[in-house]
Amino acid sequence: MSGAGKVYLVGAGPGDPKLITVKGLECLQKADVVVYDRLANPELLAYAPETAERIYCGKLPDHHTMRQESINEVLAEKALEGKIVVRLKGGDPCVFGRAGEEAEHLAGRGVAFEIVPGVTAGIAASAYAGIPVTHRDHGSSFAVVTGHLREDKPELAVEKWRALASGIDTVAFYMGVANLPLIRTQLIKHGRDAETPVAVISWGTLPKQAVVTGTLANIEERLAENSHVTNPAIILVGDVVKMREKINWFEATLGVNDSLAE
Repeated sequence: MSGAGKVYLVGAGPGDPKLITVKGLECLQKADVVVYDRLANPELLAYAPETAERIYCGKLPDHHTMRQESINEVLAEKALEGKIVVRLKGGDPCVFGRAGEEAEHLAGRGVAFEIVPGVTAGIAASAYAGIPVTHRDHGSSFAVVTGHLREDKPELAVEKWRALASGIDTVAFYMGVANLPLIRTQLIKHGRDAETPVAVISWGTLPKQAVVTGTLANIEERLAENSHVTNPAIILVGDVVKMREKINWFEATLGVNDSLAE
């Protein structure tokens, strides 16, 4: 193949394949290579040409099919061969999707690239659970935080927890189920009311979506009672969770009873 290649860092959206952007879909339709991760809905691969090479690079917390350094190099090498490469990532590529690292590597190798934003799970999964992340009566600020928390710099961690506990109305923790005990303990310790509503949303926007609600005080117990609700999941903390009682639209369309509520 001749000519200059290019890499598109594409957000696949939160799970429902129809939530990919028009531009993201157009990129897939012209791809020579698709490098896709675990949280990108595999149904989207059908939009790539049959001749396109498909490379899986999914990651689990304790197992990586490909290390990030290898992914970076695959993207660069395929583009340098003159190919159109789509790096298909769940959600938005710049929200804990490591698109910044990949783009930095590509820029260093002189490879042309574009970042194609996607719908991030913290907003979409919450909306599909009947919880708007902002609401005039319940929350005017919103933060997204990685659930893979590091406490190697305690002095910075204290300031972070103080801000999340008292300075932000709604907080979405990504992939944080394993760290839920730490999250709830630190939020309460730094001033968040123990009765603050919490929702854990698993496989958001998909038919198998499951939601557990409770409070900071009892969410661990509620989650233990519903052990099938696991990663990939969003933990949403804030008064906006109360809205689920009124506008749980998605599960209502599926005929799912809200039996996991507090």
